[in-house]
Formats: sequence, structure tokens, C-alpha cells
Amino acid sequence: MTLRVVEWSTGTVGKHAIAGIDARPDLELVGVWVSDPAKVGRDAGELAGLGRELGVTATNDRDALLALNPDCIVHTAMTDDRIFEAIDDLIAFVEAGINVVSSGPVLLQFPQGILDRDLIERIEAAGRTGNASLHVNGIDPGFANDVLPLAMTSLSQRIDEVRCLEIADYSTYYQPVVMKTIFGFGQSMDETPMLLHPGVLSMGWGSVVRQVAAGLGLTLDDPLVERFDRVPAERDYSTVSVEIPQGSMAALHFEVVGQVDGVDRVVLEHYTRTHPDQCPDWPTPNEGDGCYRILVSGEPEMKVEFTHHGENGDHNVSGMIVTAMRLVNSVAAVVDAKPGLVTALDLPPVSGRGLVAGASGSPAL
Repeated sequence: MTLRVVEWSTGTVGKHAIAGIDARPDLELVGVWVSDPAKVGRDAGELAGLGRELGVTATNDRDALLALNPDCIVHTAMTDDRIFEAIDDLIAFVEAGINVVSSGPVLLQFPQGILDRDLIERIEAAGRTGNASLHVNGIDPGFANDVLPLAMTSLSQRIDEVRCLEIADYSTYYQPVVMKTIFGFGQSMDETPMLLHPGVLSMGWGSVVRQVAAGLGLTLDDPLVERFDRVPAERDYSTVSVEIPQGSMAALHFEVVGQVDGVDRVVLEHYTRTHPDQCPDWPTPNEGDGCYRILVSGEPEMKVEFTHHGENGDHNVSGMIVTAMRLVNSVAAVVDAKPGLVTALDLPPVSGRGLVAGASGSPAL
């Protein structure tokens, strides 16, 4: 069965989602939403950089897209700076009977213990009303720090700690709002960026900590523990998103920690540089400029290093691709899932079925 899909945004993740939807023989792109008036009326294939038209015209007419009655919306719009407005949008889609896979807000990845119970119930009620499901995931928060570490623990005899690290150079990561306003790169060291106000790290990444804990049957201490340290620039740096003057914030290390009886058990950790030469004492990827590293301490000791890069070699480009494709490849499973909020713990294994280049009618990529 072919599922009819609307793509919601054509930005750094959305354009790759369009390419991914087009690549899957079981999905049909029927509509595209854009926020930029300059993109209205343009073909989806052009906006995705495919070099060909798809015959689907972008629009900012929300009601017209909902009237298409798609099986699913792939929602990749920016939500970091409009969390609760975005949640209202997602609830409205589900209540209208449309399944949704979304890259954010990330706290919906596993909101138990983070969101107010009444808001979670609003989502569940919308699912029952519309007989539709909502799944929020991606790569981080998402596959790299929930599905992958839980799969590794299936090999364990004893688990002492699960630690999920992102180690990355963000100099080619094009997200100006995220880089400057949220992370604080390029800002004075005397200022506290949005991300480092108490509770914000837990709102952003606590969901993966709590989901791994739930998958392991752990009851965590409350609240989660937040740790961080910032590093100023020893010289001027330039990234694709923000200029970083000497002395301003240039690198960030943080942890979001789930403890049991005061002992670290599940840890989400980021080492974020804005130039590969920074902080030589910090961990570095075994290859390339970015990786996810999963450490499972116990019996046996296990480590997996997951790297990716695009055809142009850039890990930040491929980071957008894997984020998009975790959503696109989950569409069929989410459409089949129970109504309401669906987490990675609720889904069967998701694969790239139908995407082998040139096989069974798939496009030769």
C-alpha cells in the first residue's frame, strides 16, 4: 500500500525528507508546507535540490494541506524556539486524523517526567479522537542515544552504566538560532545562553535518558543531574552560522545524568567544538569530525562508535540526512501504531526497506 505524505518544511532537514520520501516506493509526496513566502508556488523537487520537478507545489496554506487528508505528515519545522506552539500544531494534526512523525519538539521523544501530565493527556486524547499517532524522533535525541544503546544492552550480563556521547565539530552546522541563541556560541562568557539555564538541558535531552532508563526498567532519582563546562575562544573563529570572537564562548561540554540512589546509571554527554583544533584534551572521533559513541559499562564492557558523512564528506550534512530518514523510514510503522503518543519503545524495528539502489523499482541513487 502506498501512503500519502505531506512534508512540513523545506529547511536543512526538510529538504532531505523530501528526497527520502521520493526515494521510497511505498510513499507518495502529495503536499509541502513552507513558512517562507518566497518558496510558495515552487516545486518540491527544486526546493529539495533534486535537479528535477516532482509535480508538487509548495504552499503556506495549512488548511489546504490538511484537506488533502494525507496518511502522515513528516514534520521537520524548527521548534526549538516555539516549543509549545509547535506542540499545539502537532496536536491539531493528530486530532484531525493525520499521523505525524516529527523531529521536534524533542521533549516529546519521551515526555514522561518532563512534560506536565495534563499536556501528555491532551496528546493522547487527540490521538483517540483522530485515531492517529504522533512519533517524535530523529538521530539526537533519537536513534543514536535511544535505539542504538538499548540494542547494545541486549548483549549485557550486567549493566553498571550506559553512556551516550556526541563528539562533534559544529563549524559547518548551519543553524544560526541554535548555534548563537540556544547554545551561546559567539556570546560573552559572562552571559548564560538559553541552553544552560537550569532545567533546559534536561528538557532537551532528558527524554533520551528517561527512555533508556524505561527500557532498562530503572526508576531514576528526581530530578536529573545537569553538568557543563564552557571554553572561550583563544582566537577569532568563523563558522557557517555565527562569528566567534576571541574570548567569547567557543566550545561546550555537558552531561544530562540519570541516577539511581545517587549513582550515575544513564548519561547523555556532548562534546561540541566550533573548530576541530579546539580542546585537544577532549575526546575526538576515531575518524572524521563527528561521531556518536555508546559505552556500556558492566559485564562485558562494550563500545560502539557510530559515524556518518555525506557524499561531500561533511558530517553535519549527513546529520540532517539521518535525522530526516529516521522519520521518513518510520512512517509506515507509525501509521500502523496505536493512537496517541508513540515512542521508540513502542515501534517494531525500522529499516530502509525499498531503498537499495536500483533494486525492486527503487531509484538508483
